[in-house]
Amino acid sequence: MKHKTDLLYRKESLKKLLEVITQHEDEIIKALYDDFKKPDFEAVLTETNYVISDLKATIKNFDSYTKPKKVRASLLNFPSSDYIYSEPYGHVLILSPWNYPFQLAFCPLVAAVAAGNAVTLKPSELTPNTAAIIAKIVRLTFPVQHVVVVTGDAKVAADLLEKRWDYIFFTGSVAVGKIVAKAAAKHLTPVTLELGGKSPCIVDETANIKISARRIIWGKIVNAGQTCVAPDYVLVHQSVKQQLIEALRFEITAALGENPQESPDYARIINQKNWERQIQLLENQSILFGGQSDKNSFYLAPTLVDEPAKDSLLMTEEIFGPILPIISYTNISEVDQIINSYEIPLALYLFSENKKYVDYVLQNHSFGGGCINDTVVHLVNERLPFGGVGHSGMGAYHGKLSFDIFSHQKSIVKRGTWLDLPLRYAPYKEKLKTIRKLLKWM
Repeated sequence: MKHKTDLLYRKESLKKLLEVITQHEDEIIKALYDDFKKPDFEAVLTETNYVISDLKATIKNFDSYTKPKKVRASLLNFPSSDYIYSEPYGHVLILSPWNYPFQLAFCPLVAAVAAGNAVTLKPSELTPNTAAIIAKIVRLTFPVQHVVVVTGDAKVAADLLEKRWDYIFFTGSVAVGKIVAKAAAKHLTPVTLELGGKSPCIVDETANIKISARRIIWGKIVNAGQTCVAPDYVLVHQSVKQQLIEALRFEITAALGENPQESPDYARIINQKNWERQIQLLENQSILFGGQSDKNSFYLAPTLVDEPAKDSLLMTEEIFGPILPIISYTNISEVDQIINSYEIPLALYLFSENKKYVDYVLQNHSFGGGCINDTVVHLVNERLPFGGVGHSGMGAYHGKLSFDIFSHQKSIVKRGTWLDLPLRYAPYKEKLKTIRKLLKWM
């Protein structure tokens, strides 16, 4: 049980993990490419370097994270000193997804280990090459009683959920998130659920169209759109709609060339089932750009769709692929109505130079997190919490918050014995008037 009580052991474990990951970075990048042709640049930017940076920050701040925090004491307890102690939950289960299979396995793992927990990690079976290198890295770093990787399909995950855990951390779909929450409820197990939803991207008439298009397309084509915070659909003011469409077309070609299938910088849909779902989403739609596909390689070009029906399959569920619906509006109330017709999204993006409208959107719409005049990049800052609300998830992590979610915050009052006022003790007699005066004064 050294991982629970020995702070030096925890810190040294994190240092060893950093060393092993760094040594095997090329293998990780290759595994990600073999699983779904993730470009090397994206593998480094969104997977290996993301985890390495997280590890370095956790190691650097480990002593401050784990040190008991002294807080201001209550006068009612005078004399006393009050503290918050962070203690591990115990044995935690981490269920990680396939879309960022390395990052979303190791970032929670790093925090769970730093907090002193034993960890069972279940990576996605849809990325078997990455799962294998994850298992190898864990095996080279931790004793099996501290961290263990369990591979397998959905049945294995279901079997794991039947067991009693002290904490569960899940990243994935809303549908599976509900299954996880139900299983956790049997044992009153606390959970963090990082889910998704239809994240809107608003472009108003004051937006810088060129910059907006470039940043929207980047946020959409990274990982071939298989990102929980990717722009799901665009709401654009009618007066700049055509200008935006032309800019979006230009940026796709500028990024991936005339034939994105030949680009080394564009990933593939994860498997046949997901590819077929993407193709189904495009049925009976008006395609403005793209739409080319190849079943053999699970390729789907970045695709712009014009004014899809609100009740179409494309607009009734999260897309999670490189399809971008373009919907025009003429007034703010239309935007509000569309966004509010869905569950609360994980992200919202607004491109505008109108400060009043920016303030209006931030004050009147609930969402997990987002950006003004950009997409996705709010994930970069470790000081910003990342998490959903409502159907897009519960709980937030990143930076110190990651350590905190895997820790029980234990409150401790250390009383002095040199003074013991009799006011609180029975018999109370005439003490009520005195205590009311004292409480009012305080």
